[in-house]
Amino acid sequence: MNQQIFAEIITIGDEILYGQITDTNSQWISAELDKLGIKIRQKSSVSDQADEILRIFSEASKRAHLVIITGGLGPTNDDVTKKTLCAYFNTELVWNEAVLSHLESLFFIRGRTLSEINKQQALVPANCEVLMNRNGTAPGMWFDVSNVVYISLPGVPFEMKHILKDFGFDKIKQHFKTPVIAHRMIKTIGIGESTLSELIAGWEAALPAHMSLAYLPSAGEVRLRVTGTGENQEQLNTEIQHEIDKVLPLISAHVYGFDDDTLEYAVGQLLKKNHKTISTAESCTGGYLAHLLTSVPGSSAYYYGSIIAYQNKIKTEQLDVPSGILSTYGAVSEQTVERMAREVRLKLGTSIGVAASGIAGPDGGTEEKPVGTIWIAYADEHKVVTKKLQLSALRENNIRMTALAILNLVRNQLNNS
Repeated sequence: MNQQIFAEIITIGDEILYGQITDTNSQWISAELDKLGIKIRQKSSVSDQADEILRIFSEASKRAHLVIITGGLGPTNDDVTKKTLCAYFNTELVWNEAVLSHLESLFFIRGRTLSEINKQQALVPANCEVLMNRNGTAPGMWFDVSNVVYISLPGVPFEMKHILKDFGFDKIKQHFKTPVIAHRMIKTIGIGESTLSELIAGWEAALPAHMSLAYLPSAGEVRLRVTGTGENQEQLNTEIQHEIDKVLPLISAHVYGFDDDTLEYAVGQLLKKNHKTISTAESCTGGYLAHLLTSVPGSSAYYYGSIIAYQNKIKTEQLDVPSGILSTYGAVSEQTVERMAREVRLKLGTSIGVAASGIAGPDGGTEEKPVGTIWIAYADEHKVVTKKLQLSALRENNIRMTALAILNLVRNQLNNS
């Protein structure tokens, strides 16, 4: 089997460390290198200080075969990456005629004069191979020194991505002989990580040596990532699917999709398959459930609309929730959401109506109904199903988990109908 290649990603810039911008470059590069069978050993962010950059370059060279650097390639004094690379490789900056010609053409097309400061972008370390930047002024640079490849790229995501797509990835594939790597994601909901691991412990223990399993929990769901390595992509994909087929009977009730599937997409597919339509009555979720449902292309085939009954007045006037129910049981009650789900279905003329009412937080809770107390309901022409959720003190988390719980309630009812 080909040697496993390890990479390190270094982002340069005080603005990243200060939290003024988000480092999306590392995430994107990681995902793309993974497709090439290259594993990320470490990601680092470093300030615009030459000594700190030199230190992290030296450390990275001991851990990785490939070091990708983004940022610090602008023409101003605070951008020190090129000079630091020269110091690191004991070389000097030289003029690159191809880059200079590109700069002249770029500025001419834009109707601007190439200034002396912008002209400095054509200065590159003498030992680098230039990776042209067709979308900007700072070129990418490829260094092959002491069995380690360094690629320095501009920090602007659009420019960085195009340099790698146009030149970088092909050179990486030619330079390194990497193993094939494949991932499949099994998406589950309505079951905790520990319970899930107990259910599939035997299957996990019997996975072939070239496969591994990772548990990736998030709000309301757990993703199972099956990873395999090999030398033949098609064979590896077949082997992974074979293992997935083995585990599905154990957890099928909790599996809503695979890979890039979302729960809202899976529910939409079920609604279309069963020729059902849906409407929503939302209080504590404030329209977030409607947002998820309508984020799926083609959702107009099954989603009709929503009544956002945030105030009790709207619950009574628009959803005909009797004031007696609200005064006796409260807005956060089984009786209220049951009526909301029934009425939104009838008023909007859908097969299914769903509802939510609760205390999202961070305040508004009582001893009887603390923050995170949520009631949800599902109604169709035959029945109403309600469920009480006891969530957290975190408002955003409560809103999202409530919406997912309703989608899962719909999924379960459609699967069992």
